[in-house]
Amino acid sequence: MKSSPLFSGLMYAGLFMLVGTLLASLIMLGTNVPESSWLSSALFIHGVAMFIGGISSGKRGGSKGWYHGGLLGIVYAVIVWIIGFLAYDAGLTKELMYLTGVAFAAGALGGMIGVNMKK
Repeated sequence: MKSSPLFSGLMYAGLFMLVGTLLASLIMLGTNVPESSWLSSALFIHGVAMFIGGISSGKRGGSKGWYHGGLLGIVYAVIVWIIGFLAYDAGLTKELMYLTGVAFAAGALGGMIGVNMKK
C-alpha cells in the first residue's frame, strides 16, 4: 500500500522547517539583527521546506507533481495560519498571503521535479 503523498510531504517539510528555524534562531541569538527584519528569511525557510516536501510528495504520487506539491503548499499554509491563529490570535495578513504564494509555488515546483526523479 502506498503511503499518502500529502502526509509524506508534510513530514519532510516539517522536518526541514524545524531545522531551518533552529539555524535562524541560532543566527539571531549570535547577532544583533532585529526580529522584524527576518520576513524574507522566514519565507526562504518555508520555501525550501516546501520544495523538499514537494519533491517527496511528487515522488510518492508518481504523477501530477504540480498538483500534489501545490496542494501540499496550500495545506502547509493553512496549518501555519491555524497555529498562528490559535497561539497568537493572528488573523489573515499580507505576510500570510506571501507565505501561501511561496509555499504553493515552491511545493508545485518540487512536486514536478519529484515526479521526474527515479526511485
